[in-house]
Amino acid sequence: MDELFELDWQREWHDMPEFVQEKDEPFAMVRVRFRTQEDLENFAELIGQKMTPKTKSVWHPALERSNKQLLRWKDVT
Repeated sequence: MDELFELDWQREWHDMPEFVQEKDEPFAMVRVRFRTQEDLENFAELIGQKMTPKTKSVWHPALERSNKQLLRWKDVT
């Protein structure tokens, strides 16, 4: 049974292309404080994004998210 989980990754991944996932780091970050709920709502409307008192951060312009589960590799050979 132990043999099922013992893989030689160097042999299995030989000649595979290298994959590097670059981190999406912000250029700059600004902390903004609001005195009232109305101020928060006004700011959210100005930047065109949904924000609540629990919102910790937002990207501007809004970060577009996609469903990564729909991205699949398919071998057509």
